[in-house]
This record gives sequence, C-alpha cells and structure tokens, in this order.
Amino acid sequence: MSKAFAPTPTLTPAQSTIQDLIQLKPQDFGKPSAQAIKDAINDKYSDKVVPGVGLCIALWDLLSATEGLIGHGTGLVNINAEFRLAVFRPFRGEIIYGRIKSSNPEGIVIDLDFTSEIFVPYQNLFENSSFNQAENVWVWNSDGTELFLDKGEPVLFRVEQEEWIDQRPTIEQRNENNEIVDERGTAWRVIGSMNQAGLGPTLWWGEQEEEEEGEDGDVEMEEE
Repeated sequence: MSKAFAPTPTLTPAQSTIQDLIQLKPQDFGKPSAQAIKDAINDKYSDKVVPGVGLCIALWDLLSATEGLIGHGTGLVNINAEFRLAVFRPFRGEIIYGRIKSSNPEGIVIDLDFTSEIFVPYQNLFENSSFNQAENVWVWNSDGTELFLDKGEPVLFRVEQEEWIDQRPTIEQRNENNEIVDERGTAWRVIGSMNQAGLGPTLWWGEQEEEEEGEDGDVEMEEE
C-alpha cells in the first residue's frame, strides 16, 4: 500500500432557508409560542429528505413567524414561518468519516450516526476486492494480504454523487397488529467510494504510518 495524504474528515452541516406553513396542535398551546413553533418544525422536517435540499437534520434557527390563525373546523393554528434547517448534502469529492453498517454482494452501507443513506458499490472498492459469502464481508487482497472491511469498522470514504429516487405513492402494508411490514424505500442516498490510498478502514493506514515511523527511528550509532 502506498502512503497518501489524509484530509481531515470534518463534517459541517449546510444550512437551507425554508418558508412553510406550520400547524400547531391543541396540545402545543401550553408551550411558549416560539418553542411550540420550533417543535412543530422539527417534527415535520427532522430526519426527512427534501427534494433538492437533502437530508434535514434539525432546525437551525427560526427567522420569523406570523400571527397564528385557527383553521376552520380543525382546531389547528396555522402559522407562516421562515426558518433555517441544518441539512446534510455533501459535495462531490468530500472525504467523510463513518462506520460500516452492513455489507452485501452489491457493496457496503455506511452509517453516520444520523443517517445510513451512504452506499459504496463494489465497483468503487479497491481492485482485487471480493465478497466473502460465509463471513458476509468484503475483503481486499493487497499484495497477498487479506484486509477485511468488517461491520462496525471506522472508515473514510469519498463522496462521488447523490442519487435521487422517484418515489411513487404506495399503500403501507400492515399485519394483524397494525404494524407496518412493508416500508417504502429511501428517496435519496449518497454514493461513495473507497478505492484510493487513505480511504477505507482507518486501521489500515494507521498501522502503515506506525510501521514507517518505526523504520525511520531505527538509527545506528557510530562508536567513537
């Protein structure tokens, strides 16, 4: 393996300004108005994918809000609000830190704590990588050494593109206990790669740096 410059994998959420109609339920009326509006925004947007915006993480701040109007026959209070959301929409080429969540013959799913919509297809892994069916893990054969991409392993990956999937209206399937048994798939995900020096499990490159530092430190002393 060749040594490569490893960029710092900082992840700073972007901000997106949105104007929307926010509805307050009767059970929210006992809260301070600003807090009730913020809670309603978080309920509506947190952990949701907004087309053209990305994955909404949480409310960043409330910019403005109109006086509430009670909806006819609903009991809901309607408020026009302008606010900013913290969103996850990484740019192409960005290096991000995550952990392997799962693997299958198609590739690897990576978890970022707040989302698992990261997929590294097998074509974007190192050359000479193969899927071990028995262990359910991808393995990179590097100069005769098998390096495993184990579940839970900390990794660095490169963002290649984002994929928007058209979602058609579907009817949820439920069992006799009224539990959802067939959920609609994701509408958006990030496609990544781990096929460059410094990418993949951080353990691989950390061990290499330690070995090289050890070699540099072996200096013979001349006798006087």
